[in-house]
Amino acid sequence: MLKAVRKKRAYEDIVKQIRNLVEKGRWKKGDQLPTERELSETFKVSRATVREAIFSLETMKLVDRRQGNGTYVIASTGETLVQPLAAALFHEKDDLIDIFFLRKIIEPEVAQLASENGTPEEMKELEEILREQEEEVVKGKDPIRADSEFHHLLARMSRNRILERLLPALLDLLSQTREKYLQTEERKVKSLQGHREILAAVKNGNRSGARQAMRRHLENVEAILLKKKKGGAKPAST
Repeated sequence: MLKAVRKKRAYEDIVKQIRNLVEKGRWKKGDQLPTERELSETFKVSRATVREAIFSLETMKLVDRRQGNGTYVIASTGETLVQPLAAALFHEKDDLIDIFFLRKIIEPEVAQLASENGTPEEMKELEEILREQEEEVVKGKDPIRADSEFHHLLARMSRNRILERLLPALLDLLSQTREKYLQTEERKVKSLQGHREILAAVKNGNRSGARQAMRRHLENVEAILLKKKKGGAKPAST
């Protein structure tokens, strides 16, 4: 399985070997890695080099080092490909307008695929999510959870495993900023309206309609972001 590595930038070889084992399913989500001492002996490097590799894998969100309990794989086979990409592409300090530009490329495709591949059970689940979102809006609550669940479910309905993992990574980045930005009634209402239009097109199997509805939804929310920026206020996310 594992073998000795080159001394130059040895930690990169360790990262590569461990990633390969996870990608091939030899090490699965929840499996515990060998100890630092065991890895050091296997790779024939210092424990400091092993720790550097583990830190790199943690940054990629592929493993979790638990104090006093060892290091565990936390990514599944497909996630080993997407998590490093997401970490490289998305950063908390990225401009939200740039993030929305990317969303407008990805999510209309997701909506179209969902209209083609979604099951009746998933359509009902989308409807339930919208009912919850509407209740939260009526009660004056923040519908962030329902908003995210709607987009996450569409990604799952796309039946594209990469999109299914990449989109939540992008939305999770926005969720990290939500507590910092004000939510407006205008944003809540527009988000709900946009979701209704998307759902209607997806349920009818209207591929172009689903794509267009998602595009309009994102453009409407983006317009609010731009208006807030011009007004000097911090933008809201969706």
